[in-house]
Amino acid sequence: MSDLYHTPLHALHEECGAKFVPFAGYAMPVQFPLGVKREHEHTRQRCGLFDVSHMGQILIRGENPALMLEQLVTADIVGLKPGAQRYALFTSNDGGIHDDLMVVNGGDHLYLVVNAACKDADIALLRSGIGTAVDIDVLDDRALLALQGPEAHRVMEALCPEASQLTFMQHRRVNVEDMELWVSRSGYTGEDGFEISVPAHQAERLARLLLEDKDVEPIGLGARDSLRLEAGLCLYGHDIAKDTTPVEAGLGWAIGKARRQGEEREGGFPGADVILTQLSNQDQLRQRVGLIGEGRAPIREGALLYSESGHEIGVVTSGTFGPSVGQPVAMGYVDREYVSLGTVLHAEVRGKRLPLTVSKMPFITPHYYRG
Repeated sequence: MSDLYHTPLHALHEECGAKFVPFAGYAMPVQFPLGVKREHEHTRQRCGLFDVSHMGQILIRGENPALMLEQLVTADIVGLKPGAQRYALFTSNDGGIHDDLMVVNGGDHLYLVVNAACKDADIALLRSGIGTAVDIDVLDDRALLALQGPEAHRVMEALCPEASQLTFMQHRRVNVEDMELWVSRSGYTGEDGFEISVPAHQAERLARLLLEDKDVEPIGLGARDSLRLEAGLCLYGHDIAKDTTPVEAGLGWAIGKARRQGEEREGGFPGADVILTQLSNQDQLRQRVGLIGEGRAPIREGALLYSESGHEIGVVTSGTFGPSVGQPVAMGYVDREYVSLGTVLHAEVRGKRLPLTVSKMPFITPHYYRG
């Protein structure tokens, strides 16, 4: 653990009694004394504070940075309004997913948040792909916090009424007690909430201000994973990767309308020929699906999936017991003929085959605030 990077909140995590694990090169809190299950439930019922400072934050400036970035991502960035945020995908030449990310139109710049495990590769991709046309600034001096749950609006309103007025996927820069905060109304739990970029040297001060509220508890990676899985959200390197296309992953909606076949800026991103053909013909061989199990035994990543006739037809990519669902929940890829809702499959777990039913996602009702 001594060889791992620490986020600016590491000392505060220690003070709060965190248990740490290695994650993407960082020592990250996996849980606090409350425990994973109660942290999960607290976030669904009240409000959780997550440290996501390990993720990469990047600014892109220059002449028409949106058009430049569209050379590397599937989303409509040119059409992104100032103050708006959009989910996007870096893709590879064979149509696979290099990473997923968030893109904000900051007016005179783009602000990107990329996954921790991929950020070095993403930065290299940006610099080699468009770095001669734009300025790319990696923000190593900022931390990132996520405030999530039904009480998040009230907590943010007390801290910064201006930021609490945002709706889902809006972004704004605000000043709170001499701290320049970049706030988006978003998150990865399925709940209403905010992601807050703050100068690294002020991160602990901000976290302590938020934790002063009786409804806010620190939450670790364990609960973050079960929350995002119940919300049907993909984790890079597990549910999406270089060997999955956006269409196979059920992320066709992340391909902007303007980037599709016959539209004004058709394609132009790596692997567009493969991806747009799949999107048009739906001829991919497999599909990501949601799965609900019986009993309480979770079906973990890597479990093979079988049809009722005993044929191997897929694999689980994420799985856990869903505290809010009250049943085991999982995501995985299956052959297309088995994707219909209600289809019964079986997962092999320690030599036994346990039944799973193909189910709609998300597994819980999302509570994103759309105004």
